Amino acid sequence: MKKLLTLVAALAVSSLAIDQASAQQTQSRLYEITKGGKVKVCIWPNYYAISLRNPDTGKLEGIDIDLSEELAKDLGVKLEYVETSFSTFIADLQANKCDLGMFGVGATMKRAQAVAFTQPYLISGVYAVVQKDGKVKSWADIDKPGVNVGIALGSYIEPFMRGYLKNAKVVAVAPPATVQAELMSRRVDVMATDYPASTKMNAQFDWSVTLSPPEPLSVTPYAYVMNQGDQIWLNYVNLFVQNIKLDGRLKAAAEKNKLGPIVAP
Repeated sequence: MKKLLTLVAALAVSSLAIDQASAQQTQSRLYEITKGGKVKVCIWPNYYAISLRNPDTGKLEGIDIDLSEELAKDLGVKLEYVETSFSTFIADLQANKCDLGMFGVGATMKRAQAVAFTQPYLISGVYAVVQKDGKVKSWADIDKPGVNVGIALGSYIEPFMRGYLKNAKVVAVAPPATVQAELMSRRVDVMATDYPASTKMNAQFDWSVTLSPPEPLSVTPYAYVMNQGDQIWLNYVNLFVQNIKLDGRLKAAAEKNKLGPIVAP
């Protein structure tokens, strides 16, 4: 928790501080977006409650679909989505495929070496989702020989669980495959995930059960993400995050998508 508070404080300080270099900045993605009339937002379309392409309707839904629409409205521009994944989003940002990522990206210290994060808007730890009639019945059953634990490749949960598990096998699932599908097909026994995905799984499938760890694990702030070096654009999106917290849009979007308990203060 101490590390989390330190990271949250660092994000807040960095987002509000405008140093000499940023004061002299004359070019910004913000100007390009408003001039061009379009903002490109990277999303991962398989993230339950965050940015999911509904398999029945084909439409995108989730808290960051709702909030990216609000950002586009505030900017007065059109919105274009660019699909990415947790294993490729940094490269996609650096290749300028999108202006920012809005899909519940964990703001970790390692990622912050390569990209810039806004202030956090959600905070979550690690949970486990299992089949009701599966061999894993409790958290204590997870780290045992013969248990396969599925994790999304490139997620912040992957390196944590690789260090946390001593006996179970870690199965990193790469797109277009999903950990949800691997659990449904019983190719993995456990889905290691966060609060949003576990909540949505329980809401959608009657065979789904969420197991909570005996104590909070890898509690991580979620933030929006962009390339480094553009303080003007970072300041603008930080102001957006502050405003949606103050005017109730964040709370409303979180409640709509059953994420109220993990809204960041």
